[in-house]
Amino acid sequence: MPSREPLVQLRNVSKDYRGLRPLRIESLDVHPGQVIALVGFDQMMAEVLVDLITAAIVPETGDVIVFGQRTREIADREAWLSTLDRFGLLTERAVLLDQLTVEQNLALPFSIALDDLSSEVRERVARLASEIGLEPYLTQQAVALSPALRLRVRLGRALAFDPRVLLAEHPNASLTESEQTIFAADLSRIVRARDAACVVLTADRVFARAATDDVLVLQPATGALKPSSGWRRWFA
Repeated sequence: MPSREPLVQLRNVSKDYRGLRPLRIESLDVHPGQVIALVGFDQMMAEVLVDLITAAIVPETGDVIVFGQRTREIADREAWLSTLDRFGLLTERAVLLDQLTVEQNLALPFSIALDDLSSEVRERVARLASEIGLEPYLTQQAVALSPALRLRVRLGRALAFDPRVLLAEHPNASLTESEQTIFAADLSRIVRARDAACVVLTADRVFARAATDDVLVLQPATGALKPSSGWRRWFA
């Protein structure tokens, strides 16, 4: 376990979201440079957890602490937006503009002048595209991209402002088996190279293991997150 102070902490958290039972998390720490995969969260639970961590909502019980501050103590909208800027969100909820090119979609965080990008913005986009494997596709329209490439555009947008924590909601859902393995390895490599942290929410334990050895499985009744060591023998 990394020795540096955690970027995200959850303690005895519960949140009712009109599911079969409230979302419960007994304890979770996320450190710089750490990639954690959480298994056992359906799509709605994953969205609720991401919203809790980013302080879009607050827990009914327990504490969510991000960058040393309890989310329920964030004072106002400006303070919340400042906190939100330190997260990157890799999610299908992030809309791509299909009639724009990959370059223009990647430039959106940096500029609204998409028809006349400055040389500085083009350079930033080019570096980002190279990092995430999209350099050959910059001139293609987003509508023509495969699901795997669309996911990488969303990854680029999530990484645009050098987040300290990347939150990935079921990123493998639209990928083939071979694409999952490649993307999991790339995601882990990119996050660690940036010395950021990443929480991957997925229903697929194989994808989770491809992304990281640090795989935790949710026990919904108690909120405990238990290491998945030894799970392979159950499926042998």
